[in-house]
Amino acid sequence: MTERSWLETPIGTLRIESDGKRIQRVAFCETAEWDGSPEGLHQEAERQLLEYFSGARKRFELPLRFEGTPFQLKVWEAVDSIPYGETLSYQAIADRLGGNKATRAVGSANGANPLLIVVPCHRVIATDGTLTGYAGGLERKHWL
Repeated sequence: MTERSWLETPIGTLRIESDGKRIQRVAFCETAEWDGSPEGLHQEAERQLLEYFSGARKRFELPLRFEGTPFQLKVWEAVDSIPYGETLSYQAIADRLGGNKATRAVGSANGANPLLIVVPCHRVIATDGTLTGYAGGLERKHWL
């Protein structure tokens, strides 16, 4: 059974989903569908996200559940290793994964990241340093 909670942030409402033991999805949504108080894992996830938005947290310490192809998992692992305040290009990630022609595949995998903000896909940029593609929108990517 999927557990859900919603969190209002400076850049929009986030929906947080878990299997009760691990966070499996963090995504932007238009409106919150529940206004109760989060408990347990969701309460901790919300606390860490709010710390991140306030600048007090640089890295998340949450149990995560990834579901994706083996290639997506490798991309998300590479993305998760990008330090706070730094960026990496799609091409650089493709190069790290051993295939400099895999740039589009890296972009596609990055776009399928189910754990926005927690796995910082907003830190991936074009080779020329411009912001491109973000499931939450470029305005949010710029803010992040």
